[in-house]
Amino acid sequence: MEQENQNTLSSLLLIAGLLVMAVMALLPLLGINHMWMRWAFAVGAGLTLVAQLLNRYTGSSLRVKRLYRILTASALLYCASALMMWVDRGSNDWIAFLLSGAMVQIYASWMIERLNAREKGQNDTKSPRKAK
Repeated sequence: MEQENQNTLSSLLLIAGLLVMAVMALLPLLGINHMWMRWAFAVGAGLTLVAQLLNRYTGSSLRVKRLYRILTASALLYCASALMMWVDRGSNDWIAFLLSGAMVQIYASWMIERLNAREKGQNDTKSPRKAK
């Protein structure tokens, strides 16, 4: 039961962090650039990092465990993007970190779902197997 509560909390933190980052990333591209937006983006990046650190894999597959670590690396790329917003205010280098983190997160999430479905299919004894 405690694991389910932790998974729910990490999912909510992840959704909140990604939504905040998406909105705060869109506004500077539209020409609205205020100091509070950098703070909000940094908070969103921090929320995603906390969510990924709370998100633990308890299974036995080393490949899925590695993909969960890759998800944490994508959150670190979001934090690097927030840092670039503060360090290099005139340039748009933060967008590169943001997009690379998003691509890594999409890949890892997709592969985790694919591997979990494959593992579930192999462990399911009721599923019909194809004759060779």
